Amino acid sequence: MNSPFISVTLRINFIEMAVVKSGDSVKVHYHGKLTNGETFDSSNGREPLQFKVGSGAVIKGFDDGVTGMAIGEKKTIHIPFMEAYGPHSPEMVIDMPKERFPQDMEISIGMPLQMSDGQGRTYQVTITEIKETSVLLDANHPLAGKDLVFDLELMEIEGGSSLIITP
Repeated sequence: MNSPFISVTLRINFIEMAVVKSGDSVKVHYHGKLTNGETFDSSNGREPLQFKVGSGAVIKGFDDGVTGMAIGEKKTIHIPFMEAYGPHSPEMVIDMPKERFPQDMEISIGMPLQMSDGQGRTYQVTITEIKETSVLLDANHPLAGKDLVFDLELMEIEGGSSLIITP
């Protein structure tokens, strides 16, 4: 006797893509911009950035942004300044008398300099203002206090591969 029901066998294939997790070594192409669209850094024309996720090699927001990405995935992340280089700290702006600079040194706004603290540690500072008798030096990171935007493309997860699982 014929049954009105049709028996169907369904085969399901599961595809599991490797995704980034803490401890993975990854390679990422990136384009870093300020919220006004101004580019501050990019891997364009260079090798992708390689780092170990969660190691502190990159800012927290960048680490968080690549976590969960799959190879070949592209996305844009927005990083608030507190997850990037922190707030701009007025305590890190130094009013240095001009007489402390070599007389033959031509100084200009935006000029980067190295300073020593007398204990062998050096710091990068940037000239932000030139006054009549002094120069303002800013020891904050140039991106401190700024929200950042990164366009990311995950190129590689070291040891990562796509797995096809069939029941």
